Formats: sequence, C-alpha cells, structure tokens
Amino acid sequence: MNDVKSQPQATTRERLIGLIRQILGQAGGARPMPIDARLSDLGMSSIKMVKLMLAIEVEFNLAIPQTDITPENFESIASVEAMLNRLGESARGV
Repeated sequence: MNDVKSQPQATTRERLIGLIRQILGQAGGARPMPIDARLSDLGMSSIKMVKLMLAIEVEFNLAIPQTDITPENFESIASVEAMLNRLGESARGV
C-alpha cells in the first residue's frame, strides 16, 4: 500500500486521487481518474464513500463538518477537492 503522506510535494488532488484509488482497490487500478467524473461512475459505492470521508479526515487532518457531507461535495474528485480547499482556507483563517 502506498503511503501518500510520504510524498510531501503531493498536491491535494494527487493525495485525493491516491485515497480514491486505495478505496476502490482493483476497480480503481490504473484506470483514468477524470476529475469531473462522478465518483459513483468510477465504482464508489455508499460504503466506500463513507471510507473515503474517513480517509480524507485522517489524510488531511481535519473534520468534515456535518453540513459539508452532501452529495454535491462528494460527486466528483473536483467537488471533493473544492470542499477540501474551502475547509483548508477556513482552518487557516483565510
């Protein structure tokens, strides 16, 4: 299992795609991960989506507020990345 955290230069998107690939397992393999593709179309089930939320909280050292756990925020890689950027800015007080 690759440790995405060991890559300090990894971008938020790269780290997020790494988490998604880990959770999808062989289904995620080497297939392309278009950032605007629906996560459900990539093979993300509701159980795997919960695992993704928990993995994001650990990987990015944050708690996703209940109000941000919406289908819109977890529709695609791009929507999750946008949510993470908003949460990161909030944490930094930007």
